[in-house]
Amino acid sequence: APVSRAPARGFIGVPRITSRLTERDLGLVINVNDPYSVKVGQFYLDARQLTESQVLRVELPVRAELTPDEFRVLDARIRQFFGPDIQALALAWSQPFAVDCHSITGALTLGFDASLCSKTCASSRKSSYFNAYTPRPFADLQMRPSMLLAAESVSMAEDMIRRGVASDHTLGLRGSPPVNAHFLVTSDNARSSRAHLFPPPGLLRGVGIDVHVEQSNVLQGADRLLLYETGLSQVDRLDTLKWVPGGIGDHLTSYGGRIDGKSGQMSALEWIASGATASYGTVSEPCSHPQKFPHPQVLLLHYAQGSSLIEAYWKSVAWPQQGLFIGEPLAAPFPLR
Repeated sequence: APVSRAPARGFIGVPRITSRLTERDLGLVINVNDPYSVKVGQFYLDARQLTESQVLRVELPVRAELTPDEFRVLDARIRQFFGPDIQALALAWSQPFAVDCHSITGALTLGFDASLCSKTCASSRKSSYFNAYTPRPFADLQMRPSMLLAAESVSMAEDMIRRGVASDHTLGLRGSPPVNAHFLVTSDNARSSRAHLFPPPGLLRGVGIDVHVEQSNVLQGADRLLLYETGLSQVDRLDTLKWVPGGIGDHLTSYGGRIDGKSGQMSALEWIASGATASYGTVSEPCSHPQKFPHPQVLLLHYAQGSSLIEAYWKSVAWPQQGLFIGEPLAAPFPLR
């Protein structure tokens, strides 16, 4: 049946959170075979003031994909090294980003499932973390959401990390001007499959977010941009956008998570290059299941409540095995409410 292109009439319910992940909850993994990883990992360790006990150094091939056997060795090292206090992971590299048809963030968080790769367009494993209350995913669910500190260069990764750190506790303050969240319903029907999940437009006064839902293929010149979600294989005019620190952007398409630039579709790294602090894309053909992409309202409402970026983004994807999460995980622009 065709997917309705009309936005939802009202907001869905999300659990009320009372705490969030912080630097003491995060493990950092650095690939010593990769100069990018060593430099970005050290920069992140210093920026978020992590301790050496929170850092695992591994030796990985620097290529787009790990084999399942290579992944199992990495997974075992991570499980052996990090204790129960570590709830989430930052991976300090851009490659490898996939394990067969899985993203590396999906495989590390939910496990590798070889059967998925014979039918990537089918439904995949549902995440118990989707729209969940828990502030302690490893303690409560035995899963560590992970995020890649990926960018087109070391300097761009450092800028992304600076934006994440600078975002903390900066939005939703009394008297401050609102930020903007833009949701575009495009002319691409298949890639607009989550349009019926878009929030109702208008100002969320308690948190200072102005929601815009538009039928358009391009957003140009947006100011104080917090969130931008669309559905196209290529997104134009990203260079005209003015992001706030902690901003998030993604486009529903098949291969946005193939961040080596070889898919023929726009890479999620272009969002980071434009000034966003995080993005998301799939690494293998997901078809247009909206469950394999961020749920716009779940993402917006968890983030606005004060969740860290990695929590809000991970909680917004129901079937995330094929999806790659990139960005600065601990960005937390909004105070806990």
